[in-house]
Amino acid sequence: MAKKQYKVEIKYQWCKACGICYHICPTKTIIQGELNKPAVPDHSKCIGCLMCENLCPDFAINIVEVEEEQKAGVENA
Repeated sequence: MAKKQYKVEIKYQWCKACGICYHICPTKTIIQGELNKPAVPDHSKCIGCLMCENLCPDFAINIVEVEEEQKAGVENA
């Protein structure tokens, strides 16, 4: 069975750059970016623990499981 893949979606218009997400991310998928806003340079590091999504006070983060078809389409492109 293949490892599940996740995508971190951040609604920057809702984010107030509090830093909770990148301080609690166990894999450092979310890092501190420009103007203290969260940045996600490599989505493949996300393990889908949902800590950032659950602790975000602004509901600005959504973790989405990437479907197999989407992964195959990206690899074949």
